[in-house]
Amino acid sequence: MRNISRRTLLTGIAVGAGAGATGLLAGRATADGPDIAQPLLFHSPTLTPFVDELPVLEQVSGSTIEIDAVSSTHRFHRDLPPGATLAYGDGYLGPVIAAHRGQPTEIRFRNRLNAHPFAADIDTSLHGLSERDRVEIPTSLHLHGGVTPPESDGHPELISRPGQGMTYRFPNRQEAGMLWYHDHAMAVTRLNVYAGLAGIYQLRDEFDTGEAGNPLGLPSGEFDLPLVLQEKIMGSDGSQSIRSTPVVPQGRWEGGAVGDVGVVNGKIWPEARVARGLYRLRLLNAASFSVWDLSFSNGMVFWAVGMEGGLLDAPAATTRIRLAPGERADLLVDFALLEPGATVELRNTEDAAPQAAQIGAVRMPVFMRFRADAVRGFAGPVPATLRGEAGQPRAVGPIPQPQVVRNVSLSQPSDVRLPPSIMSLNNLRFHSDDIEMPRQGTVEQWNIVNATPDPHPVHLHLVTFRVLGRQAVNTLAMCARQPQPPLGIKWTPDPDPFVVEPLRGPQPWETGFKDTVICDPNSVTRIVVRFPTAEELGFDPDAAFTTDLVQDLRGPERGHAEPAAHHDHPAAHTLQGYVWHCHILDHEDHDMMLKYRTVT
Repeated sequence: MRNISRRTLLTGIAVGAGAGATGLLAGRATADGPDIAQPLLFHSPTLTPFVDELPVLEQVSGSTIEIDAVSSTHRFHRDLPPGATLAYGDGYLGPVIAAHRGQPTEIRFRNRLNAHPFAADIDTSLHGLSERDRVEIPTSLHLHGGVTPPESDGHPELISRPGQGMTYRFPNRQEAGMLWYHDHAMAVTRLNVYAGLAGIYQLRDEFDTGEAGNPLGLPSGEFDLPLVLQEKIMGSDGSQSIRSTPVVPQGRWEGGAVGDVGVVNGKIWPEARVARGLYRLRLLNAASFSVWDLSFSNGMVFWAVGMEGGLLDAPAATTRIRLAPGERADLLVDFALLEPGATVELRNTEDAAPQAAQIGAVRMPVFMRFRADAVRGFAGPVPATLRGEAGQPRAVGPIPQPQVVRNVSLSQPSDVRLPPSIMSLNNLRFHSDDIEMPRQGTVEQWNIVNATPDPHPVHLHLVTFRVLGRQAVNTLAMCARQPQPPLGIKWTPDPDPFVVEPLRGPQPWETGFKDTVICDPNSVTRIVVRFPTAEELGFDPDAAFTTDLVQDLRGPERGHAEPAAHHDHPAAHTLQGYVWHCHILDHEDHDMMLKYRTVT
C-alpha cells in the first residue's frame, strides 16, 4: 500500500473533502478569537486557558545519572482526564539534567516502555519497521547540541528495545548553553518525542554558573526559568493526537500536524506567577512541526542573550524572536515593567505553513500567561556585554573565511512511480552512500537550497555554525535549468544564478553559534561551519562503532522490565559518523535525514 499524506491530499483535495467528515473531534480549542471548524482537520475540545499553574521542571545532576524511558500517564489540563504518555522518568517529559563544563556526564539509559500511545500510528512501510515495533518500541537517546562521540550521539540505527539500554557518555567540553535530549530512533522519532521523550540538558561553566553572583550578572535560581514549548491536538479523553486530518489513514505517515493548543512544560496554556524583576527565560521549541514568531502581548522589549551554541557577545534588544523546532532562545525579560496583578501573554504571530494552511490549519496564537506579583524580584541590570571582557568567555568573533563551498538541497520529490509522500535531502534516501564527507579542521560554507514552499529547520549533529544570511531564489527557473532527477540520484543545484535579492544577514539573535537554522521557502540559507579535529575534540569523530553497544539490562539491579515478545539482537552491524536532518520530526522520519562523516 502506498503512503497517503497530507501533501498527496493537496493534489486531489476535492476527493479528500469527501472523506474528511469522519472521526472529527467535537469543537475546537480556543485561547482567543473565533471558534473555527474545518472538516479536514481534527480539533481539540474547547479548553479554558490560564487555569493551570506552570509546572517547574525537576532538576537532577551528578557524574552518573540513570534515565529510564517509561510508559506513563499525564494530565495536560485541569478539565481533561489523564492520558497515555511516554516519559523519561514519570508522567511527561524528563528532568532538567544539570552538568558542568569539563566534568563528563554518564547517562545510564534503559528502555522500560510497555505500551505506546501511538502504536497504531506507526507506519510499517518506513525503514523496515514491522508489527513488532508497535509493542517492542525502539528508542535512541540523542543529546541535541552535544559535542559527543559518535557512539554516544544517539544514532537513529543504534536502538534499544524494552529491557535493553546503553550507557551514553557526554564529555561536556563545550561552552555553557541550554541543550536538550530527546529520542532519535529511526522512523519513530516523531511519535516518541510527541508522546513525551524529551528533556532539557543545562550545561554550565565558570562564567555562566547558574548561581547567584555569577560573573555575568545574569538571573539565577527561581529567576532562571526553562520553558519547553509544544503544540498539540488533544482528545476529550485526555489523549494526544499525532494526526491532524482524517484524510490520512491511521498508521500512515502524514507529514506534520499543526497543533491547536499551546503546551508549556506539559500544561496547556498555563499561567506563571512572576516577581517584578528580571527573568532569564530559556525557550525550547520542542514541537514536531511549526515555526513560531514569538512576542509578548503588550509589545514589550526583551533581550536575546544566547541561542543554541551559547551566549551572544552582547544582549540584543528585540520585541520578537522566531523559533523553529529544535532551536533554543536564551532571553532576559523584565517583569518589573508590569504593575502588581497585571498579566502579559507569550504569543505566536506566525501563520501555519502554506501546505498545512491549504487544508485549513491556522495559527496557534498563544502559549502561556505571566502574572506579576507585588514582590520585587531580581533587580540586576541587563548586562552591557556577555563575552570578550574580563570574567567572560571569549568573544564570538568574526565569521571565518570558508575553504570549501558546498551546495545541499531540501526538496519534496514527486516521482509518480514512487509513493508521492516523501521529503528529502539532496534528493536521496537515508541509506544512500552518496554522503557529505567534510575534512576535519576545514571551514566550509553550506548553501542550503530549500526548493519547497514550507520552511525547514536544518540541524547538524556534532558541530555549531554561524549564519551568513538568506536569499530568495527563483525556484522555477532554477529547476528548469537544473532539473531534479529521479529520487535516489543526488541533486544539489547551484542557487547563485537564480537569487532575486541581496543577501539578508542573520537576525539579531542569530549572530552567535547555532546548531539549527530556519531555511525559508524557495530560498538559499548560507551557513559557515568548522569541522573540528579529533585532537581538539578528545575523541575520533570518524570512529566506527557497532550496534552491539546496546545491552540487555533486565537484571535485578534496576528492576525487571516488562517482558517483550523478543529480546534478541539482530546481527551487529557497523555504523560511522553523524547525521544532519530537518528538525520537523515527521520530515526527519521520512526521509529528510542523511548521514555524514568528518574524515582526515
